[in-house]
Amino acid sequence: MYNAKAYSAASATSPLASTTIPRRDTTEHDVQIEILFCGICHSDLHTVRNEWSSIMPTTYPCVPGHEIVGRVTSVGSAVTGFKPGDLAGVGCLVDSDHTCPSCQANVEQFCHNATFTYNSPDKHLGGVTYGGYSESVVVDERFVLRVPANLDLAGVAPLLCAGITTYSPMRRWGNIKGKKVGVVGLGGLGHMGVKFARAFEAHVVVFTTSPGKKEDALRLGAHKVIISSNAEEMQKHAGTFNFILDTIAAEHDINAYINMLGRDGNITLLGAPEKPLAVSAFALLFGRRSLSGSLIGGLKETQEMLDFCGKNNITSDVEVIPIQKVNEAYERLVKSDVKYRFSIDMATLKTE
Repeated sequence: MYNAKAYSAASATSPLASTTIPRRDTTEHDVQIEILFCGICHSDLHTVRNEWSSIMPTTYPCVPGHEIVGRVTSVGSAVTGFKPGDLAGVGCLVDSDHTCPSCQANVEQFCHNATFTYNSPDKHLGGVTYGGYSESVVVDERFVLRVPANLDLAGVAPLLCAGITTYSPMRRWGNIKGKKVGVVGLGGLGHMGVKFARAFEAHVVVFTTSPGKKEDALRLGAHKVIISSNAEEMQKHAGTFNFILDTIAAEHDINAYINMLGRDGNITLLGAPEKPLAVSAFALLFGRRSLSGSLIGGLKETQEMLDFCGKNNITSDVEVIPIQKVNEAYERLVKSDVKYRFSIDMATLKTE
């Protein structure tokens, strides 16, 4: 065991502050990674502030961060896929039971014994796992991802959550080339949805309540922008979409978007509103439409996504910050004051 510098929260009301945390020594199947960049996900904020206490209560101290990109510093004797000096990534998972039906199907995120990158029971050191707001991490080789060397590493970090969260449902739905695909919301998830849909050669339409986002949506790859508060504009496109990604985490009228779907169309929820959404049965029945949800992706699919990004030069639009501004970034995140994700330059932790 060794100690690593990190930023942690001591309670739900405490700011993140400099500390040291234990990391396990590298076992035969482990990869040790020097963390270069770590993205800030909205779930980091929810966890730090214990806002999901009824579902996933937070254990303190909490070191968040599950969008990790770094460089391999050492590997265990049985590791075959990585060597010191390699670029590597770690997403939302660091372990699973490897034997359940979900693991066998390469969707480890649904394993009932999955170990999340932070705030999950740590079978090695006891307590809970600590995330990427740290100078290093040690992870089982099976949960370490290869990072394309041609991409900007700060922009790669959010791909480990926001990227796979939007890539996975598109791939699962099928070939969207030439299809009319909608993306509801243009935030951290939505902007990645636009990039992927365009790369898959879909006809991409962004739904937003903010007219000021139109120019940026078009820059990111959208063919059209619909202001969802404009009833006439919405009605003009009703029943014409094949597939819609809904990235909104706040309470909203889901039926307005279900009605945008054509026959056999699907809308997939990625956001998690605090209160249940009221769904019209008739909106689904008439048109044989479907409503589904999606949660990140398995390791195999996440690697596929990173490789796709490498070939198509896709990264997240990020604002790079020093670790010392993480609390300010959290306050700005609440106000949606970022285009479109924060990425922490972990080299700044060395000055602590």
